[in-house]
Amino acid sequence: MSSPQEIRVGEPHRPFPVKVMNFVGRAANSVGLQPIKLDGERMMQKAIQKAGSSDFGDDDFREGLERFLQSAEREGRLTLLGRIMVAGYTTDNLVNRLRLVDWRKKHPEIEREEIIRPLFIVGLPRTGTTILHSVLEQDPANRSPLAWEIQHPVPPATPETFHTDPRIATMQKTLEQLFELVPGFDAMHPMSATQPEECVAVFTQCFRSMQLEVQFNVPSYQAWVDDADMHSTYEYHKRFLQHVQSGGVRGERWVLKSPAHLNKLDALLDVYPDARIVHTHRDPIKVCASAASLTAMLRSAGTDHLDLHEIGRQQLDMWAKLVNEALEQRKRFADRSDQFFDVKLRETVADPIEVVRRMYAHFGFELSDEVDAKMRHFMASNPRDKHGSHTYTAEDFGIDPVRDREPFEEYIEHFGLEE
Repeated sequence: MSSPQEIRVGEPHRPFPVKVMNFVGRAANSVGLQPIKLDGERMMQKAIQKAGSSDFGDDDFREGLERFLQSAEREGRLTLLGRIMVAGYTTDNLVNRLRLVDWRKKHPEIEREEIIRPLFIVGLPRTGTTILHSVLEQDPANRSPLAWEIQHPVPPATPETFHTDPRIATMQKTLEQLFELVPGFDAMHPMSATQPEECVAVFTQCFRSMQLEVQFNVPSYQAWVDDADMHSTYEYHKRFLQHVQSGGVRGERWVLKSPAHLNKLDALLDVYPDARIVHTHRDPIKVCASAASLTAMLRSAGTDHLDLHEIGRQQLDMWAKLVNEALEQRKRFADRSDQFFDVKLRETVADPIEVVRRMYAHFGFELSDEVDAKMRHFMASNPRDKHGSHTYTAEDFGIDPVRDREPFEEYIEHFGLEE
């Protein structure tokens, strides 16, 4: 295993075979050829052939699919590899949707699966959500969808093969390919096939997901997602959880997380009225710089045109809109304070186990000495910067901590985030 290293934002990394591929793509474009067409209907037909089924269920995904592909075509500035990534990612998500619908039709008893008091971790990105999610996963009472389950959900996992399923190795290989294309990504956002995965990966099967914005420059698509009605997407999300637990791998409650829930609390609580919500907080300017760095890193795999200041402005505009919408929704749900638990990043960094203790007490969950010890062992075995460090500044992305603070002032004051 290589030693941890410091990674800085810079020029996109290109292994030699990728350079050759992208050169071929540019040469084809120069004579009017486009080897990879971003055609939604063609991708749907390819997915149907691969899945062996033609029933996509509801049609709610179609508008998002077309908007995403059109935005990627017009705004993505994609290399040939980038186009291959968009096409493959789109087709894979369509295949998963087809297979889930088909499996449910063959197993109608899944409809009776109950999702009781799920726990959602929401909040701005880079606010400690990942470490909280990972710590909570140490409690056998908690069940999270793992990365391999989301990317390869059919058939659902069973207790007998949950830790040995060959799909785990398949997913790990996919992640290793990503780490090779994007050096330093695992330092900034550690991932493995058996770690909990975010809900945006499920939302992508409905093509209403900010995960696509992080990976590709698709601002018009993301603007549509920000304002989209998400009720049908949360209904799909619930069906996904029913599917995953129907194989018999269960806990007392689901533990889920994503910043995508931030301004969709109304839809979330309509579909999951008994949900418990952990709302994480941090100075938004620091969040936007960190999110911009992660976005630049991921987008670098599929484009040769990274405008860091453009990425910085996109993050500022998007998160200002979303946190203020979230604040308004939190005010509307003031009478449901027993369902919400607020925590600041500095509290999580200082003592994540104490945060979990307070959270459990607030929601009435039991934290045994055995589980407490297991959580502490996990933290000791996974120190910060285990995979290296990632260095950036707000200025790298044209973010001015003073000038750009005003849109966040009400949120900062409401949750006491002055540092």
